[in-house]
Amino acid sequence: MSCKIGGYGEPRRAAAGKCPPETIGGSGTAMTVAQSVGAPAQTGEVPPVEELPHVYNFAADILGRNLAAGRRDKPAFIDPRGGWTYGQLADRVARFAHVLRQLGVRREERILLCLLDTVDWPTAFLGALKAGVVAIPVNTLLTADDYRFILTDSRAKLLVVSEALYPTFTDLISSSPDLEHVIVSGANGHGHPRLEDLLQDAVGEAQTASTTRDDIAFWLYTSGSTGKPKGAVHTHANLKLTNDLYAGPILGLHDHDLVYSVAKLFFAYGLGNALTFPMSVGATTVLMPGRPTPDAVATLLAEHPVTAFYAVPTFYAAFLASPAAPPRAQVRFRRCVSAGEALPTDVGRRWAERYGCDILDGLGSTEMLHIFLSNRPGDVRYGTSGKPVPGYDVRLVGDDGEPVKKGEIGELLVRGPTSAIMYWNNRAQSRATFLGEWTRSGDKYIEDDDGYFIYCGRRDDMLKVSGLYVSPFEVEGALLTHPEVLEAAVVGWNDNERLIKPKAFVVLKSPDKAGEALVQALQQHVRNTLAPYKYPRWIEFRRELPKTATGKIQRFKLRAEDPAHIGRDAKG
Repeated sequence: MSCKIGGYGEPRRAAAGKCPPETIGGSGTAMTVAQSVGAPAQTGEVPPVEELPHVYNFAADILGRNLAAGRRDKPAFIDPRGGWTYGQLADRVARFAHVLRQLGVRREERILLCLLDTVDWPTAFLGALKAGVVAIPVNTLLTADDYRFILTDSRAKLLVVSEALYPTFTDLISSSPDLEHVIVSGANGHGHPRLEDLLQDAVGEAQTASTTRDDIAFWLYTSGSTGKPKGAVHTHANLKLTNDLYAGPILGLHDHDLVYSVAKLFFAYGLGNALTFPMSVGATTVLMPGRPTPDAVATLLAEHPVTAFYAVPTFYAAFLASPAAPPRAQVRFRRCVSAGEALPTDVGRRWAERYGCDILDGLGSTEMLHIFLSNRPGDVRYGTSGKPVPGYDVRLVGDDGEPVKKGEIGELLVRGPTSAIMYWNNRAQSRATFLGEWTRSGDKYIEDDDGYFIYCGRRDDMLKVSGLYVSPFEVEGALLTHPEVLEAAVVGWNDNERLIKPKAFVVLKSPDKAGEALVQALQQHVRNTLAPYKYPRWIEFRRELPKTATGKIQRFKLRAEDPAHIGRDAKG
């Protein structure tokens, strides 16, 4: 890739598993789950966190290693403004750290980053870490109420926000008692300093805060179906260890890889995909600030020969169904990865057939920072999340907190060195989730006889039909094998007797084919594929399903439409 080097601030220019009905798993209480800690678990070689220097700063380490390797003039990121070399990035990071010191933001104080995916994102994130300041990147699609809560909860001193996102914060800035400064990334500062102006005027100092590997580096706010967002607190060491344990040994990225992640940088998944992992080997990442629709991603792939591609299952399915999706001869995929929710077997197989590259499906979480259960290159079993990543231990426990037998459903617990240390300002949720060395995932799994883990659903998504457990994911997987189905979500629904039965919400490839005949055909298709009692009693066709910004289907919003559910809410 040839680029013309500009001065400071001038970018380089560059082109379904089966879940047996007779087994019952459950969450258990924090105490009963904790009682299982002494029981056997699937283990890998535990990584020696102590091998990292005690005095350690992730930003200084990852930038310093690339410069020492001679990559000063190699592109680190490509965004709509052009290519940005590792040398330019290191300079921008040092200058942003200087900006923080000039503003009086002290070590361990927090700054909120609400930024689109451009070079300004790694500039601010790594600059904060270099200064010993705690970075809090947040979802760019949240509501004003969510941002108000996070600003108050975090007591952030500084907000760095993209120009396009600023209007959401207009009424929040003056009402946030701890917020002292606002910086805008973009052409219009809306009365506040522009990031590019501050960087231009700053000094690219070599000074790095004397942080330790266990110092708090950043928070990632996560939220489930209910309640306020929870700030998962991570350390400097956690970032490096996700690469050392997962990306390095499992993905095997190289400095010649060109990387693109559909998941944005503010997600734990996207942070590893697009920053930690490629920078750890000196690769180049393409950033897209806009919405990653199939059409937009197809355009990006036509412009950039991406070799390492990350997405979520709903995107893979939508891309396969899109007329804009390029043929195999026009892509250069070497690694494809999926996480966020379980990958349907049919989607994985069809992708591999079309593009000649298996999707490595895995399980990770915000609390663990990235993937800890994964398929491997050359060892892909679709319909499973693979096996534990060496360095992580996993265990499945039942209602009593005791380990379940192979072939039985249990809640997955994970132990590893990248776990968050707590949820900020939320002791109750911290105590319920972080059980000593173990972290509750909230996911229900089965371990098969070969040691592969089969996803059965979230703890709150499991259905009990006629006294037997049904995995919504299993029913969805069966529906997705029908040629007319693009997406499906299955939830528990009350019948006239207030008994729970499966209901499916289905998005068709051709919406005009919706009708009673197709409902009956889909129901029979599930009966032919699974045990008959698992078929959806009702099927409702939708133009789209509610999703998070990462593409996860929000089944709780569909459950909330149940008239019986609404009635309970009204009474409660």
